[in-house]
Amino acid sequence: MRAMWMPMELTLPMVLIVAVGVFLASFMDGIAGGGGIISVPTYFLAGLPAHLALGTNKLSSCIGTAVSTGRFIRSGYVNWKLGVPSIALALVGAALGTRLQLMVSERALQILLLAVLPVVAVVVLRQRKLPEEPGDIAPGRQAFIVLLAAFIVGAYDGFYGPGTGTFLILIFCTLGKLDVRTASGNVKLVNLSSNIGALATSLLHGKVFLALGLIGAVASAAGHWLGSGLAIKDGSKIVRPAILVVLVLLAIKVLTDIL
Repeated sequence: MRAMWMPMELTLPMVLIVAVGVFLASFMDGIAGGGGIISVPTYFLAGLPAHLALGTNKLSSCIGTAVSTGRFIRSGYVNWKLGVPSIALALVGAALGTRLQLMVSERALQILLLAVLPVVAVVVLRQRKLPEEPGDIAPGRQAFIVLLAAFIVGAYDGFYGPGTGTFLILIFCTLGKLDVRTASGNVKLVNLSSNIGALATSLLHGKVFLALGLIGAVASAAGHWLGSGLAIKDGSKIVRPAILVVLVLLAIKVLTDIL
């Protein structure tokens, strides 16, 4: 099957909703991850059915993430020794997480998240700022933590998804002792890879509204460019509060889904 250029009528309200919503989502995503919490509902609000909304969101998200990833790479904030195997393990984890959906109810994971999110928020609040410089840690231990996190959070991404980038940044910084800029760059690298895989699947099954997705991609590229620029410039000053916003929005989303 082929991607859909015009599976439904493209209207001006639809374009305006996607342009504004995706820009805001991508701006947040460029800083601290978690943009899907806003961008996916944006496509629903624009009138797209579920599968088409998810696939079209992957198109705009993929292009936007490529912009922010490129900016981190050009600025030298990617640890390739950790990044390349992280990509592979995240993709394997995502595949397993998707299969796990068949065995465990999504509601069980949502309830678990409601218990975990306050703990994560306390950890963030106790830290006055995320590290601006790499911490003191043995390379082997750092690699183990980062790669294990990529696999486990990748599985979460395949199973449920929202907040994946945010969780990875926190683990890479607090446990893996990466500085906040390099942690963000490596997370963008992982997210870009998983987005490409998901987009390819959606395209093959004709679940992408290309005309609207390309409009969203322009907004996404702009949002990611500005958001990643702030993250590179201000580091923890902007990333830490953005993470707290993502955690609050994720808690609201989980509660809404459960209720």
